[in-house]
Amino acid sequence: MEIIVTKNYNELSGVAAKMVIDQINKKKTSILGLATGNTVLGFYKELVKAYHRKEIDFKKIKTFNLDEFVGLDDTDHASLFYFMRKNFFDKVNLNPRNVNMLDGRAKNLNVECKKFDEQIKKSKGIDLQILGIGLNGHIGWNEPGSGFKSKTRVLNLTLSSRRAQSGNFENLRQVPKKAMTIGMGAIMEAKKIMLMASGENKADIVAKALTGKVRKKVPASILQRHPNLTVVLDEAAAAKLHKSVK
Repeated sequence: MEIIVTKNYNELSGVAAKMVIDQINKKKTSILGLATGNTVLGFYKELVKAYHRKEIDFKKIKTFNLDEFVGLDDTDHASLFYFMRKNFFDKVNLNPRNVNMLDGRAKNLNVECKKFDEQIKKSKGIDLQILGIGLNGHIGWNEPGSGFKSKTRVLNLTLSSRRAQSGNFENLRQVPKKAMTIGMGAIMEAKKIMLMASGENKADIVAKALTGKVRKKVPASILQRHPNLTVVLDEAAAAKLHKSVK
């Protein structure tokens, strides 16, 4: 595990983007696993800037996103697909055919999940998986108690996860109670993982995930067992780490 502590959120975003730029320049056909949420907003802005500076080319890149709400389609402003289009997909030269998102309106959600796993395997796996971390330790939407070998599936969102998303809806009642997520088994099969966290409210869970026992109660703790994990934190998120950092 490599832990990089940056001074602030802006520096974190730049460091994280540089890792993706290096990955793509090393392998023009890289498979990227992407995340949504406030933590990655600055990261996507930096990638867009790099694209416009012609430092990076997404033409041959393939992407798989971690998750999506059940019941929302890609035109819904609260959907994660809309988030990706608004903040990244529509601002770079990604081929739409190379963008893979779970369909929250699929007629058969279980078939959709199985098909997604098959698409990842057909692509020979994810080269670099980008992750954030929830306040309860979830990665993707693998909530506490999720199996470490779990596959892509439909699951119930915890109240804390729904509250964290409520800002994108008129009220908490409108936040879907179910979501689809890539399983932790698929996440752990990625060749390289980058975990990002920012802010003092993430300090407790970051410390538990990176230095505590590996346990299902803290899903992100399984990342300790990944052979190629880089963690990018700002000083606030790293404040409670009881170990030397790099």
